[in-house]
Amino acid sequence: MYSTIDEANQAVIEKIKNSQPFLLDVVPAKSVIPELNGKVLLHAGPPMKWDNMTDPMKGSCVGAVLFEGWAADETEARKMLEGGEVQFIPCHHVSAVGPMGGITSANMPVLVVENKEHGNRAYCTMNEGIGKVLRFGAYSEEVINRLNWMRDVLAPTLSKVLKLMDGGLNVNVIIGKAITMGDEFHQRNIAASLVFLKEVAPYLTIVDLDEKTKHDVMKFLADTDQFFLNIMMASAKAAMDASRTIEYGTIVTAMTRNGHEFGIRVAGLGDQWFTAPVNTPEGLFFTGYTQDDANPDMGDSAITETFGVGAMAMVAAPGVTRFVGAGGFDDALAISNEMSEICIAYNSNYAIPTWNFQGTCLGIDIRKVVETGITPIINTGIAHKQAGVGQVGAGTVRVPFGCFEKALIAYAEKMGIEV
Repeated sequence: MYSTIDEANQAVIEKIKNSQPFLLDVVPAKSVIPELNGKVLLHAGPPMKWDNMTDPMKGSCVGAVLFEGWAADETEARKMLEGGEVQFIPCHHVSAVGPMGGITSANMPVLVVENKEHGNRAYCTMNEGIGKVLRFGAYSEEVINRLNWMRDVLAPTLSKVLKLMDGGLNVNVIIGKAITMGDEFHQRNIAASLVFLKEVAPYLTIVDLDEKTKHDVMKFLADTDQFFLNIMMASAKAAMDASRTIEYGTIVTAMTRNGHEFGIRVAGLGDQWFTAPVNTPEGLFFTGYTQDDANPDMGDSAITETFGVGAMAMVAAPGVTRFVGAGGFDDALAISNEMSEICIAYNSNYAIPTWNFQGTCLGIDIRKVVETGITPIINTGIAHKQAGVGQVGAGTVRVPFGCFEKALIAYAEKMGIEV
């Protein structure tokens, strides 16, 4: 079908650029992910076992077990998890993505994003806000109460709002606006979150709900600067999954980590994961914490960098460069310029004003990574290595080179090239 690798890669690029993600609904995860029947939890990153999970991901599992009511307390929950009573599945294997630990259970609400150009859907839990939250390994009563409210109040309310919109909410329009307002969509989503609030607010005022519910939902959305991140993740997942239908491409279609291994997928290599040990993020820490407190890298949120935003678009977000320890604007510019060396295209849908309106980087090519030795940079939150503490900072981390080396060898073998 394609006479050259470059032709196949161009087809991958077109699939991504033409994607039309629409936010359609917010529903219980089990209603759209049948694998969540029974005692099953989704997790971030490539496949892994309980014994290999770092402490914050284990903490997230404890929280999910308590949220689902499978155990009465932490002791019982850990006994259940350590005893192998709970099955684990990577989010990516069921068209989903999850931030940080990525732990998703049957009754957690998920955002439903449909790629209308290609007809596929992707799912992601909603952003819980900051501080002690499940995705960073916290599982206190405060965390469980918030999850209950998100299940019982926030999700049904947003579902009603989205049903009032003809065809759902066009995510590309929000991304296009917010990138000109200083968002890079991984560490900074404040502009996109506010544009999202602007879009839903008129409908929120007319849904058939009491005034307190409307106020509480409005306040949560106004207070949660990173709310759009999870919408961005599901949208990027929907776009990148569509591109995986192109065989023979050398473009990376997923990057993710589970605190133990970093894994990538490549268009021409289907569902296969290529893994290497994760690095630990470096950056700025909240008062009282240091680099010694940092947990190794984890989370499916690197799907944003795979899509070409996040750290790949660092130059779009000068306001966040200091927070992630990337220095000043010149450093942000240098990062995006460096990332363009391992990509084969730019996404003209998302023009960056501070990059002379050049589009975001698009199409990480494993051949370019191996040839140049330049590995993608990920913007990321930093979880404390001890469960229950939560987020302690934010920074950047490099994808391990070994992932790309393994993928390129596998690709060569597929093409019948002796290595």
